[in-house]
Amino acid sequence: ITVRSLDEDLKRRLRKRAAENGRSVEQEVREILPAALNQEAAPARNLGSAIHKLFKPFGHTELDIPPREAMREFQHFDETLDDVRS
Repeated sequence: ITVRSLDEDLKRRLRKRAAENGRSVEQEVREILPAALNQEAAPARNLGSAIHKLFKPFGHTELDIPPREAMREFQHFDETLDDVRS
């Protein structure tokens, strides 16, 4: 396997880690890859699922939805500052 265009900082950290463990960079990569790939991936959660899990212990609550009202009339800003100052 050849990996190109690795960030210089990443290569430096990999060399340092390999040296600290008394291994070559290649041996270090052989240790890192299986360890990383054998970890169970955390299930993907979205915001809605996270909120549901957070509030589930409080039970189901029905919210009172107020009736719709007619839209208010838009505010018109036809006057300019010159009109107001006169």
